[in-house]
Amino acid sequence: MAATGQLKPNQFLLEVAGMPGGERITACIQCGTCSGSCPTSYRMDYTPRKLLTMVRAGLKERVLQSEAIWLCASCYSCSVRCPRGVVITDLMYALKNLAIQQGFVPKKAVAYNFYSSFNRVVEDVGRLNERRLITRFALKTDPAKLIKFAPLGLKLLVRGRLAVFPPSLKNKKEFKRMIARGKGGGGK
Repeated sequence: MAATGQLKPNQFLLEVAGMPGGERITACIQCGTCSGSCPTSYRMDYTPRKLLTMVRAGLKERVLQSEAIWLCASCYSCSVRCPRGVVITDLMYALKNLAIQQGFVPKKAVAYNFYSSFNRVVEDVGRLNERRLITRFALKTDPAKLIKFAPLGLKLLVRGRLAVFPPSLKNKKEFKRMIARGKGGGGK
């Protein structure tokens, strides 16, 4: 308690509420609609409802180290159904960004590594390349996965569903500038 007899403000809650996506976190009434609507909550270490409670309680490290923020499917079911207008999907993006910025992501976090591998491949190539995605992801998490995925890769290749050399982006330079602008790098 502060010297005046009032509780010290929850700095983590204030930080999250000040980010795009976190503005309405204090409007949450803990009804559970978000968790009941979430198609991936059964895989999460904390449901969306629990994560909101944890943010409001100031449990920063537990929230930012949670696998749940990386398992959000971005389907917006929770956000559409929230009776208080909390856009939980955007809040999950805000929490992911905080976790990255503040170094709370475990090196072997499967969902984060898939997410970052996907983004890196799209940034490098300009579109999704499944072969590069699986290779990058496996090397970050468990290189033995390459052997596990090899039979599937061969089947896809034989059936023409996987290109050895996928088509390249026509204006890669402009795409790189667009990515740089999106990251706040200007990229004139």
